[in-house]
This record gives sequence, structure tokens and C-alpha cells, in this order.
Amino acid sequence: MKKALIRFVPAAALISLVVAGAALAPQGANSSSPVKNQFLAHKLGVELGTQQARGKEMPASSGLMYAALEGSGVLSKRVAAWAGTAQGQAAEHALSRANTQGCQNVFYGHGMTNTRVNQDCSFRRQAEEMIQLNPNNERNIIAGQNDSRIGFNHCGYDWTFNGGRTWGDLIPPFFQFVQVDNHTADACSDPTGAWDSHGNAYVGGVLFDVASDANSVLVEKSNAGNGGAFYHSPRPGAFQEYVDNPPGVVANDGADFANDKELMTADSNPSSPKRDNVYMTWTRFQPPPNYELSPIYFSQSTDGGATWSDAALISGSSAAFCGGPCQNSQGSDPVVGPDGTIYVVFANENIPGAGIEQALFVKCPVGLDCSNSASWTDPVRIDTLSDTAPVGPNPATACAGGRHCLPPNGYRMGPETAVTISVDRNGTLYATYSDFRNGGAPCTGPASTATPPCDNDVFYSFSSDGGTTWSAPRNITPRSRFGENAQWQPWSEVTNDGGTLWVGYYDRQYGNCEFTGCNDITAAAISHPASANPSYDYTRVTTSSMPNLLPANNPAQAGFLGDYMWVDTDHSGNAHIVWADTRPIRGTAPEEDVYYAKVGDHHNR
Repeated sequence: MKKALIRFVPAAALISLVVAGAALAPQGANSSSPVKNQFLAHKLGVELGTQQARGKEMPASSGLMYAALEGSGVLSKRVAAWAGTAQGQAAEHALSRANTQGCQNVFYGHGMTNTRVNQDCSFRRQAEEMIQLNPNNERNIIAGQNDSRIGFNHCGYDWTFNGGRTWGDLIPPFFQFVQVDNHTADACSDPTGAWDSHGNAYVGGVLFDVASDANSVLVEKSNAGNGGAFYHSPRPGAFQEYVDNPPGVVANDGADFANDKELMTADSNPSSPKRDNVYMTWTRFQPPPNYELSPIYFSQSTDGGATWSDAALISGSSAAFCGGPCQNSQGSDPVVGPDGTIYVVFANENIPGAGIEQALFVKCPVGLDCSNSASWTDPVRIDTLSDTAPVGPNPATACAGGRHCLPPNGYRMGPETAVTISVDRNGTLYATYSDFRNGGAPCTGPASTATPPCDNDVFYSFSSDGGTTWSAPRNITPRSRFGENAQWQPWSEVTNDGGTLWVGYYDRQYGNCEFTGCNDITAAAISHPASANPSYDYTRVTTSSMPNLLPANNPAQAGFLGDYMWVDTDHSGNAHIVWADTRPIRGTAPEEDVYYAKVGDHHNR
């Protein structure tokens, strides 16, 4: 492996930066602030073992929980304990010099290039990524991630104009918006983005407070030509690009709802009757004490993100699949078909049996008003999901209470936030997901005693009739080919012609990673994916394995790797992938950053 760094010089140890950062933090946003947000306090109590989950209660997103852990002081205590260890005392690092474009980094190896996307020089966490190619200029790409560089968890966004060779990054201008508690938000989570057919870029996030119940879903815009290099108010008018307020307001709530896990898409098809509409789907956890109720909602903008329709319930009801309302749901993913039909998949727990979930599908046909709940079809089951992997707590790996993890990793690994959908130009739909249906002893029971190998697998199903019926699941990572090891957190995208389904995922098959907890990224190229005999080709995307992130080597970030990675495709059939990577670019402590790679259909193999 060849590793290239840009002009670094020695600087203070990590713990010195942590202490200095705490000293400079605003009084209302430091790590000792009490968590008075009722929803976050409950979810934090579940993870720390002081409260019980209510029935088959869906988890909150990693970004929300990371902010809650920081606000409660849990992460500060971990860091303080680590500072007294030999590794903590020996941590020496280097920072960027003046006159550079941030802290760039590239890893090279076996024909692959992994480029660091976020450009900050801090040791703060970046994870949970999205990527979208400009349909009018595929060398112009936007990306996004959960980003903690300015405290708590925020959303960060990135751009490139040269096909991912170099990147710029920013924190979006959401923080002039006053929420229902009459002050601006503390944090942001679940970054999302989209392009319309004219090359306007949109980004969104869940904005929330740690010390109150206020939370909202907001959108900002980057007008065509700006390419995502900066964002501004989506409301048209004089000096639009000079102002941040008002943002597009998808939701704005207090204790009545806790908004979570929003994802956005836009109709970028020039021939669609709904061309340039922008859509958002998300989870709304119901008010206390009904946290186990978390239906999926939808909103749309028909004026470039400036205004948004009222929230419409779309997870629906099904006597056959849910025994009634499908209201224990999480992790929705929307996509727009070539004719303007909107398709959405999500995970759901309204199904009998401990540890059993299901991937559900709904759609809104192009001729209907999708802001009306009645326009959406009843849910259809794609497949059942096994959420039976080992359960925390395990302090040694930072696997929290109630969280499903794959030892020796402490990362959250449930199927709830990794159900994805894409559609080709012929309207054929592809859904991907992962679960533990093929797992078993010794990787069972409490995460504190379970041991690898942990056989978690990635699957896909397809539909050729608009989602009415779905194929039997196809295992992309079978034990017969890869052995008994873990592949998890997939994302997928089909090429426009339907010839190749690209699926990216975390993978422990390389070297001794199944037993040490290191991970790689693998890209599976499935040719003729809707045929009776698809072919599978695999690329090791990472140039070397990513070390396991543990309290023993990085107590500030252990236990989190985000809830999703992302894949997009171009018109030449290539895959563009972003992921959270734990390889350090200075020092020895694993540290989370976002990396990008382009994988070709017939090269880089």
C-alpha cells in the first residue's frame, strides 16, 4: 500500500485537542449538558440499561445517539479513562500547514484509489454518508456525512468538480433557523442530498436540540452552476444565494414528534410530468410513552425546495403483513421511476416473532397526488429480515445496550437502516438488504460472550411488475463462496440500462478480519440481475483493511460507524462509492473519515 499525505507537521496529542476543544465549547453545547430531550433521554436510557425498550421499538439513528452520548458526558468519561493509558499518553499527530486545502489524503493499492472526502484537520468523527452525481455533469458530485468537527453531531457536505480526484467540504447553513423552542438547533443528523434535472443541488438533515424536545427536518439549495460548493435558502428572490433563511421546512416539531432518518430524492427525468419535484421520506417517532410507534411519512416540494406539503403517512396498513397499521417502521429509502412514480422501501417490526422484521414496499403512481396518504398503495412485503445477531451491552467494544452487533465489532448492525431501492429505465425495481438469517453459534446471545465467526449476509430481490410481486431473495455473499464471515450495511444502485446492479458493503472476509474486527469495502457487480442466471463479480474497494474501532484505541468514536454508506452509478456503468473509514492518516489511533472510490464495470478488478 502506498500512502500519500499533504504537508503535515507535528502538533499536540489527541487528548490535548480534546481538552482544548472542551474549553472553547459554548456553555450551552458542552459535553456536560443534561439531555432534556425526552426522546433522546429515553433512547439513551435504553442503550445505558437504565430504561427498557417498549415492545419491538425501532432504534434511533446513530447521529442522534452520538449527540446524546456526548451531551450526557459518557464520551468524555471514556476519553478521560483512555488518556491515562499508555496509548493515550503516547498519541502524537501532525496537522496541516498554512496555504493548503485542508488535510487531504489518498490511499493507493491493488489498482484502487481511496480519496479522503472530508477535508477538516480535526480528529472528530465523520460517518454515515451519501453521494449523488450531477445528471448534467457527472464529474460534479456532492456527498455528505454526519460530522462532529464543531461539536455534538452535525451534518457535513462535500463537493468535487473533477470526478472525485479532489474535494471541498462545508457545514451547511441550517443554524439560523429558529425551532419551536425559540432557539436554534444544537445538532444535525442523517445527511441527505439530491439533484434535479437542471443541476440544482439540495441537501437536508434532521435538526434537533439535546436540551429540549425541539426538532425539525430542513432543506437548503445550491443553485445550478454552484455545484454544491455552497448552499443557501431555496426561496427565490433577490440575493437568494446570499441568505440562509428561510430554509425549506419539511417538519418542525417539539414533543409531539421526534423526526428521524430522513432521505431525499428528486425527479431528474426531463420527460417526467413531475420533473424537478423534490421528495422526502422519514420516520416520525410518536410522543412519549409511545416510542415503539414510528410510522413513515412523506412530503414534497413543487417549487424548488422553498415550500413543502404537509406530512403524509405512507407506511400504511396491512392485515396480511402487519396485522393492522405498519407503524413500527424505520429506515425509508425513496426513488423516482422513469415515468415519475415514487417508490419507497423501509424496515418494519409489525410481524410476530422475536428478532423478526420485514422489508416493506409502497408506491405512489405518477398520476396521483402523492401529498395525499390515500394515493399510496398498501404495503407489500419484499422479504422477512432476521434481527437475531448478538445483543449488547459489551463495554469492551462499545456495543450499547439493546444494540445488535457482530463481535468483535461494536458497531450497530441491525437491518433497519440498510434496506435500499433503485430502479432502471425499464421500471424494474431492485431492493437490497442484509441480515443474520444464516448466522448461529458461537455468534449468538449476549454480545459480551458471543464470538466470531458471525455469518451475516447481503441479499437482493427484484420486481418486474412495479413492486406488486418480488423475486425470492438472492444471496450476494454466500458461505459457499466466501466462508463463514460477516458482510453488512449494504447500499445499492442499478445502472440506467439495468445491465448491472452495484452493491457496496462492509466485509470481514479478508485476512483475519473476521476474528480481529477489521473491515473492508467490497463492491459486487451483478450482471443481468433480473435474469434467471445473473453473474457476480467482486472488487475489493479498500486498498487495505480498516482497523477495528474500540474504546481501547479511540474511546471518543468507538461504537459508531454510521447507519449507511452509499453507492451511485454513472452513464458509463461505473459505481461511485462513499463509506466511513477508520484508517488513521496520522498517528496510530483509528479515526473515522469519509472516503470515496470509483469502481469500473470492466476494470479495477
